[in-house]
Amino acid sequence: MSLSVCILTRDEEDNLPRCLASLAGLPAHVVVLDSHSTDGTRALAAAAGAEVHEEDWRGMAGQRARVLELAATPAGAGPPPEWVLCLDADEWLDPELAAAVQAVVHGGRGAGAEADGVEGYELNRRTFYLGGWIDHCGWSPEWRLRLVRAGRARVEGEGPHDRLVVGGRTGRLPGRLNHRPYRSLAAHLGKLDRYTDEMAQSRHARGEHAGWGALLCRPPGRFLRMYVLRLGFADGWRGLVVSAMGAFYVFLKYAKLRELQRGRAPPPPGA
Repeated sequence: MSLSVCILTRDEEDNLPRCLASLAGLPAHVVVLDSHSTDGTRALAAAAGAEVHEEDWRGMAGQRARVLELAATPAGAGPPPEWVLCLDADEWLDPELAAAVQAVVHGGRGAGAEADGVEGYELNRRTFYLGGWIDHCGWSPEWRLRLVRAGRARVEGEGPHDRLVVGGRTGRLPGRLNHRPYRSLAAHLGKLDRYTDEMAQSRHARGEHAGWGALLCRPPGRFLRMYVLRLGFADGWRGLVVSAMGAFYVFLKYAKLRELQRGRAPPPPGA
């Protein structure tokens, strides 16, 4: 097949069926890289015909690079794919986007650019949050490079914020890459805790520091940018929650970085 789809998973049995169903019309070989799920994720993927791998978590960027490698060299004797589509388990293609991806794979046109000479395509991601779509806050439009020629992309970024990069021209495809990253506010808070751990550790390893200015100024700055400048208020109460959580993410990231630089050791006896 000329298309491989690579998906990262960990305990995604609720999301993975929707993601795989959106690929039903594509002539694709699906590669799933799982990080020791404790639910039925791997069984679901295998039952759908995916090539499933289970490996330790390397961080988001490391995991994305590894699944790209697996997708570009599928198991078996078949030829390598021409294109690789990178997805998370909580994402799915709408019908218009699925048709556009199929046109590119079959040598057609996408977003006004010929497939020949284009090394990658950006997809417009739209997020579903707390029962509704978020169309502002800086969450939409959100163009992400996800469809790339096999062997042409590399992964950049730190912590949970990885991105694909290619050396040549890119285009944009019509349709939506739908996204439901959080099942609830509690799930959102849980991910913020994990993501800020990873970000703080990454920055601490590079020798960065967090002063009072970062703690006091950056969180409200993030809220104002999301809620006012990025029109988060137009998303109603959901926009308020998204903007507040964005500010809390920034505060927690710098608070954890300050914790690392101050040390976590207990006080000495008698202190």
